[in-house]
Amino acid sequence: MTVSPLPFPAADGPRREGLTVFVRGLAVEAGIGVHDHELGRLQTLVIDVTLELAPAPVERLADTINYETVAEAALAIIAEGHVGLVETFAERLAAACLSDGRVRRCTVRIEKPGALGAAAAAGCEVVLAR
Repeated sequence: MTVSPLPFPAADGPRREGLTVFVRGLAVEAGIGVHDHELGRLQTLVIDVTLELAPAPVERLADTINYETVAEAALAIIAEGHVGLVETFAERLAAACLSDGRVRRCTVRIEKPGALGAAAAAGCEVVLAR
């Protein structure tokens, strides 16, 4: 009989309930906005992405989502050209992340620093799920 080093009896073992992969504070420069003064110039966006994956063992990079693919998806949206609304950008990014079948739910939060002079940032949060 093995003695547990824990001060309580060991259960049958842990059960995987899920895996969350996230990218926080990804700062990018994008053509974004609907006002005349926003056209033809880049503005900073700060992006947070949270991906909820199905519970599965992760032993190698191929078993999970590579953080770099999240950043690449954001840059691909920027490369497509000017986007009017932060909400549109967030929805496109969430949809791109959900294109990986392992992702069950995606939350994209985008802050647009400087959008309101008296606020640290304004923005939105979009949640898409299967």
